[in-house]
Amino acid sequence: MRRGILMAGAALAATVTVTGCNDAGGEDLVITGTAPATPYRGPLHVPAQGVDEDEHGPEAARIRSGAAGRALECTGEIYSGDGGGSWSEGDGGETPEQGLETFFDIEQPDLPRTGYRVEREERDRVLFSLDVDGRTKVAVVVAEDRAGAPGWGPEASASCDPSELPDSFVADQPYDLWTDATGDRLPYTRVHSYRGAEHCDWQDADFIALGDASYGRDPEGVLPEGALTSEYDGDARLPEGARDTGYRQGDRALWRAPDDPSRVYVRDGGRVQAWPRVKDDFGCK
Repeated sequence: MRRGILMAGAALAATVTVTGCNDAGGEDLVITGTAPATPYRGPLHVPAQGVDEDEHGPEAARIRSGAAGRALECTGEIYSGDGGGSWSEGDGGETPEQGLETFFDIEQPDLPRTGYRVEREERDRVLFSLDVDGRTKVAVVVAEDRAGAPGWGPEASASCDPSELPDSFVADQPYDLWTDATGDRLPYTRVHSYRGAEHCDWQDADFIALGDASYGRDPEGVLPEGALTSEYDGDARLPEGARDTGYRQGDRALWRAPDDPSRVYVRDGGRVQAWPRVKDDFGCK
């Protein structure tokens, strides 16, 4: 849900250097360091077959991402995967590291831009991985001299759910992740929250994406009329039978009423807010 927020372009890595650093903690695009505990041993070239461009979901991402998707070590499902675009003469790099930089230049993915290391290397392909606690969470395969694409460039890429990416990266994103009652991050695809878009002048509104539905908080009335299925209530009461989902964001707790998908309840201390559902066809243009 709201994947467009994640795919917005960010500042590109300016240089590619190699230096010693700890797991997923360097400031350089490519680092050296301890190899993954279980390096990927499969083929580095896996053609994507049998998946339509309009298909989405973990299985489509896994097929589309080829070897990159197979190299991931996600706790949950694969989040994104792509077969890589082509590049023109002059875009490709002279080295695999420059091919990785080309990936960020061309694809503009919303992924960490530091801390990658070489996991596997063959004559004309190299697998770069970003590891968290010794497990691969982002994988990029770069290839040399593909048809019509001279030099090194991206052939396949894949990533785990944003909740599995490094803390330093997640902290700078335009969304907030939630945790369970024990403090462990919940998957972005299950629940996350975000502020309304500034270019639509909705920054005083907040949203919670819960699975395939979104719910809005609009205390200032900045959203267009009809955007929400009912009015936001900042001083509500929990309905009879409401249940705590166990989802937490700081002092906030998310509650739901059984058999009522039209709103969620956010309990913050002794106060309860009723966030109505956002209409499915609503969005900032």
